[in-house]
Amino acid sequence: MEAFGRNPGELRALIHVPAGLPSGAPLVVVLHGCTQSAGAYDQGSGWSALADRFGFAVLYPEQQRGNNPNLCFNWFFPADTRRGGGEAESIREMVVAAVERHRLDAARVFVTGLSAGGAMTSVMLATHPEMFAAGAIIAGLPYGTANTIPEALERMRGQGHDRAGLRDRVRAASAHGGPWPAVSVWHGTADRTVNATNAALIVEQWRGIHGVETPPVTERVDGQVHRKWHDKAGRPVVEEYAVSGLGHGTPIATSGDEAYGVPGPHMLEAGISSTYRIAASWGIVPAMAPTRARSSTEAPVPAAPRQTRAAARSFDPGRVIEDALRAAGLRKP
Repeated sequence: MEAFGRNPGELRALIHVPAGLPSGAPLVVVLHGCTQSAGAYDQGSGWSALADRFGFAVLYPEQQRGNNPNLCFNWFFPADTRRGGGEAESIREMVVAAVERHRLDAARVFVTGLSAGGAMTSVMLATHPEMFAAGAIIAGLPYGTANTIPEALERMRGQGHDRAGLRDRVRAASAHGGPWPAVSVWHGTADRTVNATNAALIVEQWRGIHGVETPPVTERVDGQVHRKWHDKAGRPVVEEYAVSGLGHGTPIATSGDEAYGVPGPHMLEAGISSTYRIAASWGIVPAMAPTRARSSTEAPVPAAPRQTRAAARSFDPGRVIEDALRAAGLRKP
């Protein structure tokens, strides 16, 4: 995409607009993970293919090595994670330019990302909640949880979180008073790079924002545990997918009606397409057949065992440490 306005975060912007896209179409903002490019993440996740089929635009902010040697979005630096500055402001400017230039629907703008891109998705939902109808965080972290690289590594391990301040950090990120974006959280139970504790904390952060106190409705979707929380009006505002046996990456499906994406580094075959399911939760693609839900008084649904390449690999502490450092931008790929 050509120049899009202020760019204090010095990011690149790529956009996919299907041929013949009518005015008023939705926009999905997709944030790649560390060591990835926008194009690689698009190929792996299948977002542009989905957009071509169902009619929406996709915007890909892209990190540059001058900002981070491992191409991670800098989700842990205050200068890049505040409203009006750094990388967060660059992404906001891209969204405004894309909506205006391609006559998209400003009321149907969504954001998603993996890992560091998932953490930056948390940043965008917190700093610009008025801009996004909903967001989906894959293997990411809560907003405002780290201000330095050592803190980022600790939080990735699931340690040192200030649970009491989760909601307040989002509320302090802007003057917005609601309504708030709906949030979808995806995390593998075998993720050794970003501990799955972070998924529970993201859910807690946004349940606090939406004022949700009731238990979730739990169901099984494509064999995975799916929990959904509703606000007082009965609207689903927070959901969580715990993908059994999945390591650090975006869950994709390579067969069936949801087959979008290509397996690769951090793009993991899981028998469930996060890309399709996320888009369906936003109402921009058709919903799949419903799965039987259970009430909060029923016994919990046990996680179905799933062997993935990441789960089958023997535990290697050195690899875990290296993966964590690489994901935080402290090691070269």
